[in-house]
Amino acid sequence: MGVLAQQHIEQLLTDGAIKIDAPLDADQIQPASLDLRLGTVAYRVRASFLPGAHRTVAARMADFRMHEIDLTGGAVLEKGCVYVVPLMESVALPAKTHAVANAKSSTGRLDLLTRTITDNGTEFDRIPAGYEGPLYAEICPRSFSVLVEPGQRLNQIRFRNGQSVLSDADLTAAHAKTPLVSTDAMIEDGLGFSVDLAPTQGTLVGYRAKPHTDVINLSKINHYDPAEFWEDVHTTDGKIILDPGAFYILVSREAVTIPPQYAAEMAPYLAMVGEFRVHYAGFFDPGFGHSSAGGAGSRGVLEVRCHEAPFVLEHGQIVGRLVYEQMEDVPAELYGADMSSNYQGQGLKLSKHFKSG
Repeated sequence: MGVLAQQHIEQLLTDGAIKIDAPLDADQIQPASLDLRLGTVAYRVRASFLPGAHRTVAARMADFRMHEIDLTGGAVLEKGCVYVVPLMESVALPAKTHAVANAKSSTGRLDLLTRTITDNGTEFDRIPAGYEGPLYAEICPRSFSVLVEPGQRLNQIRFRNGQSVLSDADLTAAHAKTPLVSTDAMIEDGLGFSVDLAPTQGTLVGYRAKPHTDVINLSKINHYDPAEFWEDVHTTDGKIILDPGAFYILVSREAVTIPPQYAAEMAPYLAMVGEFRVHYAGFFDPGFGHSSAGGAGSRGVLEVRCHEAPFVLEHGQIVGRLVYEQMEDVPAELYGADMSSNYQGQGLKLSKHFKSG
């Protein structure tokens, strides 16, 4: 029982439970997930949709499709539009294995709403046990238009056998054995985390996306000047006011650790705490922030969107929680130790596409 590790994902590929249209990229299999790759075509659709029971995505697209876009050579997905892209990966899951998908960290930090849909699907990002069929990415750029190409990886999939979520009692015991956060643990339906609006140095606490910017080419790493796309957010009194419709990059007050025998997923805070949401990128791999993988705790980057009304966000306010799960086995490679990592040991940080420092 538990989340399948890298070596188990490799076995699913060998067994044909994961099917691929092109050879895997060298780093496509992560410690507890598989990156999913865009195919060669995108379909502009009138609205986001779920196919529903007994209906395929292809059949439903006939109702909403506007035009087809060839991604070969690159194409722009425009801000505010909705696209459906068939992925290079499909699955034929065993009867006991189900899966969940999520946006990759860099995807969330660009405010790209990216969700996985399946035939007969009634929920986004959920693939039921025994599902056999194609996978699609629904993509809606919210802050920036982006240039994409086939093979780029915007979302990822995690496979599970059974239910493996740690109870609060188990989480308390795990924290007592290996501290999971650098502060007092707030454990209730997972490990709570809060926002840092009182940095030890300076007054910079985050970034706010500018409303009118150039296109971001997703293949360009460490390339763009942050000032062309982001406004600095400063405070001297431990609070900021979130503007409706604005997108912010903030950081957690706590440094987080994911021991090798666990994986975690970020979930928004469920209580009615205000008109905002911490969203998008949700997977934390085994080894994130852990000493065995060269970490000493890594803070979680928060992708925050304010909704209906301006809202005051204050230092230390709880904004989300981490749900920990048991791994079926410790991965052959840990996040940040045996494979390249853009975000191990991170603090407040934009996506890898922007120059740092």
